[in-house]
Amino acid sequence: MNADGSNVIQLTNGEFSYGTFPTWSPDGQRIAFLGSGATTGNEIYVMNADGSNPIQMTNTSGGNEVASWSPDGSKIVFMSGRVGSNQVFVMNSDGTDPTRLTDNNAWQGNPTWFPDGTKIAFTIKAWGGNSEIYSMNADGSDQTNLTNDPSHDDYASVSPDGVSIAFISNRSPGTGIYVMNADGSNPILILPGSYSAPSWSPYGSKIAFSGGAGDAEIYSMNADGSDQTNLTNDPSTDKHPSWGP
Repeated sequence: MNADGSNVIQLTNGEFSYGTFPTWSPDGQRIAFLGSGATTGNEIYVMNADGSNPIQMTNTSGGNEVASWSPDGSKIVFMSGRVGSNQVFVMNSDGTDPTRLTDNNAWQGNPTWFPDGTKIAFTIKAWGGNSEIYSMNADGSDQTNLTNDPSHDDYASVSPDGVSIAFISNRSPGTGIYVMNADGSNPILILPGSYSAPSWSPYGSKIAFSGGAGDAEIYSMNADGSDQTNLTNDPSTDKHPSWGP
């Protein structure tokens, strides 16, 4: 859809039982998404921006979710359960050379690249415990806990200038969307409420997100949390927004 919510166009069709977690390639020519086909489980696909020519990138029995393009468009980082637990992998943008980046028994996923391509933000959820947002180098080294809070922190989105990270949390002073510095310092609640999946606009002036009471809707707001605008306003479930470049 347009950034103001107009001109909604369906891109995926009946060949997928669903298509979720879409994310634009840096050049705006392609979209990666999580799809489930008639004969496949959860796999990462890439299609043209008009919905044509969807190509299956992964082919595993462990399930895959949440992909993110590297800033130069050459790689895709994603979450996969192919090794028995959800871990973070990276592959070339044509689906070749999948490489595991994380390696422990906790759930690890929801990865997203920093804009300079040197780091990846992701979530670790301890079994029976809370979730934390971490950063790591693009090769999986130097994993650093950024949130370090007893609450649940998830869905990191790095600002285009690499200075800030938007995320969701149920920490004090309340559940909602927070913004912190890229090193994890100075977390600020900018929008209280049951929201998810924040996504920065290309110039960093706005954040799109989903959630709300009742059926989920897609909203946008200024980067400071002001001027929340319902973009979808439909009785269906609308979520997981991704800004075009």
